[in-house]
Amino acid sequence: MDERKASVKRETRETKVSVELVLDGTGQYAVNTGNGFFDHLLSQLSRHSLMDLTVEATGDAEQTGWHHTVEDVSIAVGRAINEAIGEGRGIVRMGHALVPFDETLAQVAVDLSGRAYAVVDTAIYGELVESLPSDLIRHSLESIAMEGKFNLNARVLAGQNSHHKAEALFKAFARALKDAISIDPRQGGEVPSTKGTIS
Repeated sequence: MDERKASVKRETRETKVSVELVLDGTGQYAVNTGNGFFDHLLSQLSRHSLMDLTVEATGDAEQTGWHHTVEDVSIAVGRAINEAIGEGRGIVRMGHALVPFDETLAQVAVDLSGRAYAVVDTAIYGELVESLPSDLIRHSLESIAMEGKFNLNARVLAGQNSHHKAEALFKAFARALKDAISIDPRQGGEVPSTKGTIS
């Protein structure tokens, strides 16, 4: 099987982003977006999906806040996932995970269907989670799904601590994605769809 990997660069007047991703990795990561908590969430995505992930990003955060950087990094990560999956031959395609983190419980389901759709309920209502505006956690997951061209349903079922909620969501997303991108030998290299395509 060919190595499933992708390299995506995105440059705008607001940001400069470089992403390298290997689906069949060991969870190695090097993430530098300038926002420590966002780096932490992306590192969780890599570690618990076992995808290798390298992210380097600079942006206009000092002038306009973190929105542009988080959005453009998430767009690039989603595009890299989609590119690395390719035709999706032999993949399991769907995955789900239920992840606890102390008092928090997060549930995520994904379908690598080629159809972009996201429903995300973070149950986070404060202004900031550590150094990251709380709504950008939702926006990041939505952007990854939309650019990754997959279906994502993610929600926090219980919890109080915002840090725990955000981290549990990214861990659950990682575990669901790990299952979905796995190769099922019984597929025989076929695309897992009655349509014959997930593109």
